[in-house]
Formats: sequence, structure tokens, C-alpha cells
Amino acid sequence: MIFDKLKKFDIVFDSPEVDCPPVFSSGDVVSGRVMVDLSGESRVDSLKLHAEGFAKVHWTESRSAGSSTAYTQNYSDEVEYLNRREVLLQADNGEVSILPAGRHEFPFSFQLPEETLVTSFEGKHGSIRYWVKVKLHRPWATVRKIKKEFTVIEPIDINTPAFLEPQAGTKDKMARAWYRNFGQVSVTAKIDRKGYTPGEVIPVFAEFDNSSSRSVVPKAYITQTQTFIARGTMKQKRAVVGTLSGDIVGARCRETWHGRAIKIPPVGPSILQCRIIKVEYMLKICVDVPGSSKLCLELPLVIGTIPLHPFGSRTSSVSSQYSCNLEWLRMAIPEQPEPPPDYSSVVTEEEAEERNNAMVPQPAEDLSGILERPLMAFLQEFRFRPPPVYSEVDPNPQPLNMRPRCMTC
Repeated sequence: MIFDKLKKFDIVFDSPEVDCPPVFSSGDVVSGRVMVDLSGESRVDSLKLHAEGFAKVHWTESRSAGSSTAYTQNYSDEVEYLNRREVLLQADNGEVSILPAGRHEFPFSFQLPEETLVTSFEGKHGSIRYWVKVKLHRPWATVRKIKKEFTVIEPIDINTPAFLEPQAGTKDKMARAWYRNFGQVSVTAKIDRKGYTPGEVIPVFAEFDNSSSRSVVPKAYITQTQTFIARGTMKQKRAVVGTLSGDIVGARCRETWHGRAIKIPPVGPSILQCRIIKVEYMLKICVDVPGSSKLCLELPLVIGTIPLHPFGSRTSSVSSQYSCNLEWLRMAIPEQPEPPPDYSSVVTEEEAEERNNAMVPQPAEDLSGILERPLMAFLQEFRFRPPPVYSEVDPNPQPLNMRPRCMTC
């Protein structure tokens, strides 16, 4: 029997790196080989390949229909993304093929759909998987099957203008316990853009104004929300993937974060294009108020796959330039600024001497013949004035009784 003669039956994908499994995206060509190693001559009806890709969700919920009656409700749904069949070995006249003993390789190749696929994903209540399944049919024997999954990652370029826009917000609440008010607590926060990639650091700029009579603790979290949808019902699973803790803010005090760093761990990219599965990220800036509920400000994040270009920065988008006011700009520079260069280092002695000579009054020129010449436009050369003397002390300090402006106004 061929079952006894089949020593090896495997699928090998073509990969540029030997030890690294290949990763594909929409429009890519998936290629590889089906390996069949026989210890003796064998008869084969056909060798067929089937490539599939599905997003599937499933979960159950217990429902009560009375004091003594309960039932389980099932929720499931699926979306097909890939369905491709290919015959690797089959005689044209329907007869049996004879394979001699030894190793045989059957190459295959197919192209993924051009339309946007969805990134591979594994969750508690659903998954997005792509695989290749091969069936070996032989006379008077059971069908041998082998299945091998491959990874699809849809590129998300965070250099697009929508992902380069700064995210900011303000939120406040009245801290109270039972019927007693302790005062108002507010938080104002901003990040320089919406899109990031795993491994990047998010500088958080925030101001915490504690006008209550209790001390509060500011914190920041990166959360992942997995959403599964079936039959009009939604199931969510939330997890905290990154944390940042601040110092205690005393009563009637204010605390400012000048770009406190929170690092994005190695997580999967955002999934926003699937109908039944979504993976979304959020940056939450929270304030723990003893005896009261948390105050949380949420800023949306998109985790992409293509990192920011070296020339891309906060100033790479027009909206980023004009949405940053002076207050945030001041908060973004915690170090002491460097003094401007000396005037003598910018203008050489020769240039200074020429300018001084040019300022010496010259004898009056005879202008009698000007009216006989054609009229020409004359533009006076513009010169920059030298910079003022640098001083680390602000010559125009802000009055102490003036309340600082809101950082998002």
C-alpha cells in the first residue's frame, strides 16, 4: 500500500530567508513545493491543492428564560478572503499515475487577491487564518491530507496624513464621595501623531490640575480592544499592553508631563477593515482619585507596519504645524535652550568694515541727466539686523497672577 511506502509528505513555501517563514500581502505570489518521498513504486490518482483564507468568530452566551430554565445561545460568523484550487498531478485520461521510488517535488504558485486582505490574527473568540491544504488520492486507500498555514500582513503606512495628525483632548470631573464634593480634577493631554509602529516611544504631553482636597495619581495606559461581531451582537476583549505611572499630585497642585515616554510593546497591527473582527488601540491618560471613580481621557492610536520616514516628523504634516500652539511648544523643550551665536561669528570683519565704509557720507552726485535716461526700478538691498544680546533671564516675565492659557485652545 502507498500508505506504507509514503515516507514524507510535506509543504514547503519559498522564502528569501531559510529560517524565517514567509509573510505575504495583497497581490503577492505564494509559491512553494509539495514534497513526496516514496520508499517504493506507488500508484496515485491525483494530487490537489486548495488555498483558503477565512475570518471566523464564535462564542456562546448563557441565557435565562425563567427561574428554572436556561439555554445557551451560539454566535458565529465567517468571511471568506481566499479560495483557490490547483491540480498538481492527475493523468489527462483519468488513469492512475505511477510514481517511482524516491523523492518527488511538485511546485505550485498562485496570486493572492488584489483587493485588500486582512492581517492574520488569533483571538479568544475568533481568528483570521490563511492556509494551503494538499490531498493525495490513491486507489483503494484513504486520502492523505496535509495543511500548512501562512501569514498575511496588510501594510499600514503611518506616513499618511491621517495618521500624522496630532491627537489632543481635555477632560474634567468633580471628585465626590457620597454627597460630598472634594473639588474638580482636570487633565489635558496631547501626542504628536496618531500612527505608531511597535517598538516606538510615544512622548506624552499632559497637564493635571488637581483643584480637589485630595491627592491624585496620574497614569497612562496603552490598551488593545478586540471586537468580535456576529448576528448583530458584539463581544469585546480588552487588555493593557503598556503602562506609565506618574508622581502623586497633591491637593490644590498641578503637574505637567514634558513628553513622558511610554513604549509600544511588540503587538500586532490594527485591524480596521474586517467586517466581523476589529483590533483597535487607545492611549488612556487617567487620574486615580481616592474614594471616587477614575478620570480617563482617551486618545486613539493606529499601530502600523511601515515606520515613520527619517524625514517625517511632527512637522511633516501641515495640520501638525498649525495645531501646535506656543504652550505645547514650550512644553516640548524641557532642556535649557542654547544661546544664539555671536554677531562676530556670523559676520566677518571684512564684511563689517565694508558696511561701515558704505555708511560714510559721499559727495552729492549730479542727477541732472537722470530724466534723460529710461526709467528703471531700483530695489534697495535688505539687510538683517543683528540678533539681540542673549540673556537667560526673561526680560518680559509673565505676571504671577495671570492664569496660564489652556494648552489646546
